[in-house]
Parts: sequence; C-alpha cells; structure tokens
Amino acid sequence: MQISHPVRLALVAVALAALVGGAIAWYRVSRPVPGDDAIAAELARAGIDPGKRAAFETLVRAYILDHPEILPEAMDRLQARESAERLKPLRGALETPFPGAVLGNPAGKVTLVEFTDFACTYCRGAVADVDALIAANPDLKVVLRNLPIIAPTSDPAARMGLAAAAQGKFAAYYNAMFSGARPDAASITAAANKAGVDLNAALAFARRADVQSEIEHNLAYARQLGISGTPAFTIGGQIISGAVGREALQQAVDAARKS
Repeated sequence: MQISHPVRLALVAVALAALVGGAIAWYRVSRPVPGDDAIAAELARAGIDPGKRAAFETLVRAYILDHPEILPEAMDRLQARESAERLKPLRGALETPFPGAVLGNPAGKVTLVEFTDFACTYCRGAVADVDALIAANPDLKVVLRNLPIIAPTSDPAARMGLAAAAQGKFAAYYNAMFSGARPDAASITAAANKAGVDLNAALAFARRADVQSEIEHNLAYARQLGISGTPAFTIGGQIISGAVGREALQQAVDAARKS
C-alpha cells in the first residue's frame, strides 16, 4: 500500500510528538494507517491516551511550527526505511551476478550493485568513481546489472556485455564501451574486439534465453525498487540514484561494512 505525501507528514508528526513526550524512541512511520481507529491504537501503543488526541494534535502542530527544519530529516529517514523495505526481499538475487559480470573482488564481503546502461552519459562519468572505489576497498564486489533503457542500441550493447562476461572478458569490454563511442553496431564490435572477445561465439551467446532472462530480470528489479534511470546503486539497505560521486559511494560502502 502506498502512503500519500500528506499522510506521511501526519505520521512524521506523530513520531515527533512521541519523541517530545518521551513515549517512544521512534514511530514506524512507514506503516500504513487506514483510519481513526488505527491511529487511536497507535497512540495508545505509544503510551498516549487516545482521549487526549485533540491536545496531542495541538502539541504536534505547535512543535512542527516551532521546528520546521526537522521535517526534511524525518522525510529522509522515511524514504530510507521504505527503500530498505523494498530492497530486503530482493537483495540476495540482486547481489548474485550473471556469471562473470563483476568488477572488483568477486569474493568481496561488501557488495555494491550498479544498474548501468552503456548509452548513459552519467554512467560513463561514474566509471572513474567506481574504479576509485574498487582501488580503495579491496573487499568490495561490484555487481553490474545492465539496464538497457536509454537507446535502441542499449540492448545489443548489454547483450554483448553478458557474452563478454561468459568469456571472462566483462571488465575489458565494460571499459572499452565506456571509453569509446556511444553504442552502435560499429562501437559494440570495436569494444568486443578490443576486449579480446570471440565475436562469433559472443553473437550466438547474446541470443540465448538466459541472456534475455537476465535483461528482463534487471528491468523487473528496477521497477520493484523504483529505479527509473541510470546509474543507480544498491548497497546494504540503501538505494542510491544518480551519479552521486565517489565520496557518497564510499560513505555507503563504509555503512554497509558496519551493518
């Protein structure tokens, strides 16, 4: 069930008021609240007399008006919780790569998943950030998930990437594609040749059912996680959208390592 923005704010208000009263450490704002009975039950669970709801709501309103700066932080927490809840049932599958489609340490204890498109300019710009991250974190495994959504040539480029992975040439092909021209028939072939891919075998492999299934799974994962563009990353319980830079990615790696 999706919660509307006004309801989210109302639930954040419940959390803030509960904090002020010292009743609970934090209220689970991501829980859907269908009506007054449920709200009353939650107030009682938090140690707040439902009969004093009017006074409680007055306190909430006054507190928020006096401290509006806390709302963005509360909403950030809510979004982080919702991301973690969406990610949790998918995490095992997401972190299991298509054979060979891995950068960094294949046996790394920390796993970063990147959704990428070889036609994506921002993905091209993020290559240096991911390379630096790998160099700085020997325990990092980077699982690449091709998300061919930008151009018609994104799909054949992604299929060739999976074929290169099957030949143990994924990293070389990945680097060749992102350092070369935007995907088209010529640039895809050039990148495959530069990476040392057996082109005839790769073209046959790219037509296999498991390659089609991998691409369909990646598109489905993106929909389930609310990812609509590339690059996007998942790590630990976080979903990170966009080319956020090395520092932000390193912070996510550090947080995942501690979790």
